[in-house]
Amino acid sequence: VSVDGQTATLGLKVDESSRIAIDGTNIPEYSQASEQSRAILYHKSAGEICSRNDPKGRPCVFDRLPALKTGRWVSVGRLDFNTTGLLLFTTDGDLAHRLMHPSFGMEREYLCRIRGKASPAQIEKLKKGVVLDGQSCRFEQIRVRKGSSSHRWYEVVVQEGRYREVRRLWAAVDCTVNRLIRIRYGSIRLPEDLRAGCWIELDANDLRS
Repeated sequence: VSVDGQTATLGLKVDESSRIAIDGTNIPEYSQASEQSRAILYHKSAGEICSRNDPKGRPCVFDRLPALKTGRWVSVGRLDFNTTGLLLFTTDGDLAHRLMHPSFGMEREYLCRIRGKASPAQIEKLKKGVVLDGQSCRFEQIRVRKGSSSHRWYEVVVQEGRYREVRRLWAAVDCTVNRLIRIRYGSIRLPEDLRAGCWIELDANDLRS
């Protein structure tokens, strides 16, 4: 263990500015500010982008978030322009990185409406996996929901959340998604009574657990 580049000794005092490392690996800084990290759940509408600004003048999700006196909101992943549903934001950049990193295996659950109805063979292929950008991708779970003769709803679960992964998986078996809603990220679910364009405060410590 080292403190500010020097081997730690018994009784050595440290403070918030000290750099602590174990076997050469730095430990993230701890400060009172980290205890006061904030997190919110936002219900994204269709037609909003997940960037801080847009040259085309389209609505940005960051414009709908509460103002901060210090720091800034960091998005935990993104949703594409036409996808709606759950988005998480936090003021803790390290926490956001951890929630997004594949090694933590955070599941993402979506409601998908596709044209027509997927066949048993198509469903089986989506469960076994298809190759996207040279990597095997699949739905961890897939459940049939309500539907009609023209379309069918499915609940699907993925783990890594690659770029447009859900839409591209369906496209790989010749199915077209015409509505996509994220309803869960890890253990956090989209409240049924939270209207699109609105947000609720979360306990950042719940996201760390």
